[in-house]
Amino acid sequence: MAEAANALPAGYALHEYRIESVLGAGGFGLTYLATDANLNLKVALKEYLPGDFASRGEDSTVQPRSDDTTESFQWGLRRFMDEAKTLASFRHLNIVRVMRFFEANRTGYMVMEFVEGKPLSDWIAARRPLPQAALIAIVAPLLDGLEVIHKAGYLHRDIKPANIFMRDDGSPVLIDFGSARHLVGGNQELTAVVSPGYAPLEQYHAHGRQGPWSDLYAFGGVLYWMVTGNKPVEAAARVRHDIMPPVRQVADPKVYGAAFLAAIDWALKPNEDERPQSVTELRRALMGGERILPAADSTVRLDASSAPTQLATLESTTGLTGVSFDRELLKRMEADLVKHIGPIAPTVVKTAAKKSATLQSLCEMVAREISGEKERVAFIRKFASGESTSKPVSQLATTRDLTISQKFSAETLQKTETQLAEHIGAIAKVVVKRAAGKARDESELYLLIADEIKDLDERKAFVRKAVSVSRRT
Repeated sequence: MAEAANALPAGYALHEYRIESVLGAGGFGLTYLATDANLNLKVALKEYLPGDFASRGEDSTVQPRSDDTTESFQWGLRRFMDEAKTLASFRHLNIVRVMRFFEANRTGYMVMEFVEGKPLSDWIAARRPLPQAALIAIVAPLLDGLEVIHKAGYLHRDIKPANIFMRDDGSPVLIDFGSARHLVGGNQELTAVVSPGYAPLEQYHAHGRQGPWSDLYAFGGVLYWMVTGNKPVEAAARVRHDIMPPVRQVADPKVYGAAFLAAIDWALKPNEDERPQSVTELRRALMGGERILPAADSTVRLDASSAPTQLATLESTTGLTGVSFDRELLKRMEADLVKHIGPIAPTVVKTAAKKSATLQSLCEMVAREISGEKERVAFIRKFASGESTSKPVSQLATTRDLTISQKFSAETLQKTETQLAEHIGAIAKVVVKRAAGKARDESELYLLIADEIKDLDERKAFVRKAVSVSRRT
């Protein structure tokens, strides 16, 4: 790529981060694969380097091309750093995580989670047509993440297949917030950002009335592409005479329900006033009024005021029916299902488990995703004929606490709670208990709970100290 000529060389060090290679380049900067030398962790490192009015000097610093571009460069740098600060406050499984941001080389840097997986376009290629339940299993968590962004007053403004990644475990993640903007009011002037086929008409000019409905148009465009295999017609070409066929006319009615397809067409209305105005509206339409619960890990940051409500979400493994299924059974079911539908299997099984009241109904719901009749019947027989493994909610806490106690001693948990409480207060007990249910060892336990420390320097010091202590034990 031509822009990579401006890139920092492999091996270049920025604080504790070592550049490995260039992951991508765009109009506003470069993204590198880097290694955190302290934690031996791969990260994505984004550098603000707007090619139109800045370049790199021989000393590696980024400089405006001329006096005339200095003001634009500095304005963009302030926006880059402000947005990095806001994005770093988001905590959601399906939003790429910003871990740190800083200034160096006279420009700004954003350290993000490095997502290992495939772009949605590559992942879905061999899986079309994707069954509606499997598609919803991807859509639901992405909508939950988008809702977090909107509630913080931000728009993503560049939702498209290239900006959705599928992790190796089958979960989706929304990436690339380079075009994100904070909305002060509905008529705020915003720079034009256009990805043809996905950008709504109001993003074609700086004074368009942009809002949550703008991201929902793009989201609808992604759904249209996932269902039909075709990119939507560019919004500017749909105004006078809409030449794009509605998805309900081109999608397979045997695979997708009428209400689901109608919701996609609604999101793609050229007039912003005629679209869903919030994630809640689109979610309800896509799912027929049925709310698919997000995974527990997707809950945003805990704080003392919201702990009772959020703890219920984090601790629950049940869902809508009040029944919990044995984790080992679900894992075996996922391993078998992956042979038929690929990496999306864990998401399909988890979604079905939240909606099923019996083992039989769970097996039947999951088996719907298997295309072959013979294989579908064999799957149901294999898992539904076994002994019942569902448990009432009242038994969950005892089982979970026993698992935790087998991995960590009471002394270890108490020590960990005390250390974390110095940074976040009494809520530390809740956070440690939650993390202990996921961590495989003491080192991982410390890394999980460190995420709750807001101050970046304190978090970094905590991790260093904690990892050192755990290595000695």
